[in-house]
Amino acid sequence: MQNPLLDHINFPKDLRQLDQEQLPQLAQELREFIIDIVATKEGHLGASLGVVELTLALHYVFNTPKDQLIWDVGHQAYGHKIITGRKDIFHTNRQEGGISGFPKREESDYDTFGVGHSSTSISAALGMAIASQLKGEDKHHIAVIGDASIASGMAFEGLNHAGVTNANLLVVLNDNAIGIDPSVGALKQYLTNVKKGKEKQDNIFEALNFDYSGPIDGHDLKALISELERLKTVKGPKFLHVITTKGKGLKQAEVDQVKYHAPGKFDARTGEVYAKSATEQEPPKFQDVFGHTIVELAKTNTNIIGITPAMPTGSSLKYMMEQIPDRAFDVGIAEQHAVTLAAGMATQGLIPFCNIYSTFLQRAYDQVIHDVALQNLPVIFCLDRAGLVGEDGATHHGVFDLAYLRCIPNMIIVAPRNEVELRNIMYTAQLGLNHPIAIRYPRGRGRMINWKQPFSTIDIGKGVELKKGHKIAVLSIGTMANNAEEAIAKSEVSEMISHYDMRFVKPLDETLLHSIFKTHEYIVTLEDGVIAGGFGSAVLEFAAKHDYTIPIQALGIPDTFIEHASVKQQHQSVKIDAESLNMLFNSIARLHLK
Repeated sequence: MQNPLLDHINFPKDLRQLDQEQLPQLAQELREFIIDIVATKEGHLGASLGVVELTLALHYVFNTPKDQLIWDVGHQAYGHKIITGRKDIFHTNRQEGGISGFPKREESDYDTFGVGHSSTSISAALGMAIASQLKGEDKHHIAVIGDASIASGMAFEGLNHAGVTNANLLVVLNDNAIGIDPSVGALKQYLTNVKKGKEKQDNIFEALNFDYSGPIDGHDLKALISELERLKTVKGPKFLHVITTKGKGLKQAEVDQVKYHAPGKFDARTGEVYAKSATEQEPPKFQDVFGHTIVELAKTNTNIIGITPAMPTGSSLKYMMEQIPDRAFDVGIAEQHAVTLAAGMATQGLIPFCNIYSTFLQRAYDQVIHDVALQNLPVIFCLDRAGLVGEDGATHHGVFDLAYLRCIPNMIIVAPRNEVELRNIMYTAQLGLNHPIAIRYPRGRGRMINWKQPFSTIDIGKGVELKKGHKIAVLSIGTMANNAEEAIAKSEVSEMISHYDMRFVKPLDETLLHSIFKTHEYIVTLEDGVIAGGFGSAVLEFAAKHDYTIPIQALGIPDTFIEHASVKQQHQSVKIDAESLNMLFNSIARLHLK
């Protein structure tokens, strides 16, 4: 591939040597570079294609990294990474040992703030700007935020504070009318009116004391550079409204912006996403089991409500939104609101299924405690992407939920091991539990083809025996049962090993635990959550309370953040994969058993 300009751009200082007239060609080369690599290596495509010109303009006008550029979420930062010293290693993006898919402070001085979750950029940039003022430094601070992220409460908190300061802050609104799914809410309509020239008399950002300019074409380099140069001379908080097209430069990505947010492997020339092999039927994704099951339940129980904060496609609540739209709500990037909205509905006898990625529920922790659990409201939390999630890495792992939910009174916590168990616990929950419940399940596909079976109830707080042994008891939670089963099947001491799917982290099946402790010589707990405070900790607490002294080994995520790689590689890195478990079982039998 010929890139006569990009080949010579390694850092922004090289970019600034170009004439403005050369930048459109560089933008084309940068776009093609991103497409060629993401086509084979996968990643977040559409967002980065949409901000190529904006990325070049910002680095061309501002003296980065002295001037500090903060990206919101970071899905759009591929072009930024390529022109800030990582072009030659960009092919390692999101792979084990490679660069992160998100801006990361440890990776580059140009990544001034680590991101991955939305709506943090304005607060971070304001903090940097105030710090620069206090230290007497002459710097610019630029936060680039999307129209979906700016609708979040935290973004408004940052705007509200910034508007009463004289901080040298520029907020750039990258307005493409979409996040991962299309943006929703009243602010979206307001921004649409601004773009159409209908809101000139009452501009919300000017009302917040920002010097507002725009909207301008985010693909017009000349206009972008001219306006950014002007804004450099303006004191205090400034706001630039930029209109872009997500997926710009790849026809299919412009037309199907949801699919091409992160399309997987595709043909770089045609843009067509490679079809999966149809040689055999695949098990469903867990998110689709949730999506189809809630529709099935909601058709017979008219009190069921579906709620998601901006992830109807990722959570598969889209099926309910299509078939029962008056009872399914996308509330935008607003996890706190989603939880308390569900709580309010529960007070009125409705049955809210609040579907939030495990990593994003962290953003609504107080609402879970104060608005739901304290009032013992029967909200059903469906926590998608629980456990290690693979290439998105440390910002997106759902490994803390067991620990941070287990300490909350009134909470029920369950991890179904397969698709049928997920369906059945959803069915059981909507029958009425009189407590909040968190149902956690992983990213990706299960293992069952014949998953759509008749519903049956699950006894709350009851585990099940999957295999009978007599010396080693393996207690697993959720789909970790698969790793355990595979390891036990291969183990040379298989006949010694019992395997229990405990199902519930809270309440624990204490009757079953007493039986296990009295009939085995060694206990192994297995979870895809953090060891500290998680399921293994619960079993250790039980053993201490009842004076059991047999050895207990808790396996899970150690006290460190796990970097990006495939899920299989991540399991191997923390030794919860089948091969590592097999080696452990053999070692226990050899060293610890009579």
